[in-house]
Amino acid sequence: MAGNNGPDGTGETGPRNDRKGDIRDDELERRRRELGASLAARHPKAIEGEDNAQAGGSTGYGQAFKLSSEFIAGVVVGIAIGWMVDHLAGTSPWGLIVFLLVGFAAGVLNVLRSAGMVAGFGQTKSGSGPKDLK
Repeated sequence: MAGNNGPDGTGETGPRNDRKGDIRDDELERRRRELGASLAARHPKAIEGEDNAQAGGSTGYGQAFKLSSEFIAGVVVGIAIGWMVDHLAGTSPWGLIVFLLVGFAAGVLNVLRSAGMVAGFGQTKSGSGPKDLK
């Protein structure tokens, strides 16, 4: 059996009172700083901007996926509503055509809102509200 020895083989458990851990941490911190300085001297562009470019690229893909899915969702909902109107009212293909166009317009509007080019419904810029019309 293990006897009286603790997990580290010294017979003690819990944090130690000696300062050996602090000295080792200080040494590691000094070595980390030296390594960082060495890498910065060898690759200055990587430290300054390439990491941000890589993060921006993945953010760009996410934004593109979001915008395209919002556009496709508008068109699909328009087609679904048009098909239901045609099916229930018997106005084939006019309901589908009209609501396809409405869905297309709604998809474009959703993309513009997400891109920040058009304010959302009920959102007005300062100074253009109904109170200013008096």
